[in-house]
Amino acid sequence: MRSWFFLFSCNLMWALQFTCIKLVQDQVGTLFTVWGPMTLATLMLYPLVRREQRKDREPDRRRRKDIFFYFLMAVLGVFPAQVWTTWGTRMTLASNAALIALTGPITMAIMAAIILRERMTSTRWISFGLALFGVMLCSASDIRHMNFGKGFGAGNLLVFLGYTGSGFYNTYGKKMMERYTPMEMLFYTYLAMFFILTPFVLIQERDVFARIPQFTSRTWIGLLLLIFFHNFLSMVLYLKALKKLDAIQTALSNYLITFFGVPIAAIWLGERLSLTGVIGGILVLGSTLLITLWEKKQAAQPASP
Repeated sequence: MRSWFFLFSCNLMWALQFTCIKLVQDQVGTLFTVWGPMTLATLMLYPLVRREQRKDREPDRRRRKDIFFYFLMAVLGVFPAQVWTTWGTRMTLASNAALIALTGPITMAIMAAIILRERMTSTRWISFGLALFGVMLCSASDIRHMNFGKGFGAGNLLVFLGYTGSGFYNTYGKKMMERYTPMEMLFYTYLAMFFILTPFVLIQERDVFARIPQFTSRTWIGLLLLIFFHNFLSMVLYLKALKKLDAIQTALSNYLITFFGVPIAAIWLGERLSLTGVIGGILVLGSTLLITLWEKKQAAQPASP
């Protein structure tokens, strides 16, 4: 029950991400929105990782080439998941971004087929097609007007690609967790992101540092929620729950991100979904249920008595 409470809580914190990005976008750029909270979360994770390493009595599992793999996970996984999702959310509705979050399990299945060489079944292809069509429906008004530059369409696409990066990180992370604990993997990936993002922040958005004293309460609320809840506490609780619950259970819990994210955007930001957006969200949800429930049921049938 405690693990399920942790899982429930961390999905609520992840759902806050889309609204928080909207809260800070007037005073903070895309890169700083990712770099600032993640850097402070890395400092908060350090004592937890050190305590975990002291308890580990096994021989040293680290390899020098793992540094390259962590940078690879940061560039192809965390960078799109954080930067592209943040950038896309600034261009679209927070409620749209919350709906597109449902594509997470589908992109993970695609990445598992590519990286872990799992078989790409017909169910997975159908789910992927339904998810893409659902994302297009969320962008229906912009598709009709061919307004991908400034409208929601480009933002929705960036959020979708961001979740593809998240799928790569979660899938490739299975290999890294053969030698590292989940907490260590998270910390070292955040550290790699610090070295990657810092030069870009200093070149593109260094003026944000001078504007920190002028941040409004709205901006501070958004940043603090991103620091403590989205980048730190939610990940710690998720990793604790992952030790007790099956992976499929934790994947199914990600539906809660949309369940929480859409009403949060409606209440806090006053956003309203169009009818096509609702239909698109239902299609994305259906595709995710297909790949997580139906495929598991089909796989279990040959093994049944």
